[in-house]
Amino acid sequence: MPSSTRSLPTPLKAVVEEGAQFARSNGCDFVVALGGGSVMDAAKNMAMLAPQATDDLWDFVFTAHGKKQVPEAAPLPWIAITTSAGTGSEVDSAGVITNPDTKEKIGVGGFPGMMATYAIVDPELMRTVPAKYTAYQGFDALFHSLEGYISKRHNPMSDMVQRAAIENIGKYLPRAVADGNDMEARSAVAFANTMSGYSMDVSACTSEHSMEHAMSAYHPALPHGAGLIMISVEYFSYWIGRHVCDERFIDMARFLGKADATKPEDFISALKDLQRACGVDDLKMSDYGIQKDEALTLARNARETMGMLFACDPADMPEADCAGIYERAWK
Repeated sequence: MPSSTRSLPTPLKAVVEEGAQFARSNGCDFVVALGGGSVMDAAKNMAMLAPQATDDLWDFVFTAHGKKQVPEAAPLPWIAITTSAGTGSEVDSAGVITNPDTKEKIGVGGFPGMMATYAIVDPELMRTVPAKYTAYQGFDALFHSLEGYISKRHNPMSDMVQRAAIENIGKYLPRAVADGNDMEARSAVAFANTMSGYSMDVSACTSEHSMEHAMSAYHPALPHGAGLIMISVEYFSYWIGRHVCDERFIDMARFLGKADATKPEDFISALKDLQRACGVDDLKMSDYGIQKDEALTLARNARETMGMLFACDPADMPEADCAGIYERAWK
């Protein structure tokens, strides 16, 4: 594949299929992923696809364009060596893959045997991540846990790992962004990222992630973490306005360091403060070519491709409400 397609923020279906074909034709015994979330997401699906009797990854996708099959052969073992702190991909069994032909950016996998055999998290490998991407990745990890904490699937185990992730990111992400050589901060954010990976194992993200996947499916140059940041204030304000889990928003405000939080709106203040501290408070959808009149298209794509996360929301979100979040977040 051309180098330009390999450098996109999310791995493409064709790249995963090429890697699986290489592993199969060369008799590879295992796959090693050395890189960030996209590398690990691609690797785990290469390891899953290589032993199968098909070259088409979308045979194992559960959307209108997928064939909804279950792998017959066991995946190859794979090793995750993460060089970023954002996706938690080292400790989950699915990977986000983009199919540009169908405008689908979705989690693929989750089948038995797809967890990494070994997961290596060494913050020294994250030292040279640029400040901007340290912030984007850190917020991705944060949103995994924020979403999980308000999801219908929250439970005592998920509450524990989510609180650890939120507290560490709130305290240490600004330091990691300001100084990539601050290894105390890098270590804390790396720990938080892995905890947020566990959050997805024992709980679930909500529709915020589906909504961002739609954004970057249509605009693939948009980094996932940046897209999440762009919609986050309006997304969480929507749920606060619905009053479906007020106490949980107060909890999360306190986890982010606002010890005197007494109302759900304090969470939005804490979230905005963290975004300002990390220099990501003025990201614009328009800078990536997203138009305001795409809101309904994006809302429909989010539901059609990642509807399972809408089912984890604290209450039902109508399509018009989803489009409204995009519209209010647009600038």
